[in-house]
Amino acid sequence: MDKLMGKAKEMAGKLGGGERKKGEGQADQLKGRAKDSMGDAKERMNGMKDSLKDRKKDN
Repeated sequence: MDKLMGKAKEMAGKLGGGERKKGEGQADQLKGRAKDSMGDAKERMNGMKDSLKDRKKDN
């Protein structure tokens, strides 16, 4: 959601000549990408944790 809102702000800034709005939009997009990356990392960690649990059960 942050990426979408950020893109909208950036476009509004570009169209209206507002450098501040454009910058806010870019920052929001970066925030959205960071959240996505953290979510992906969390999913990978959970998968690794589950794999380790399965190995422990097998031994």
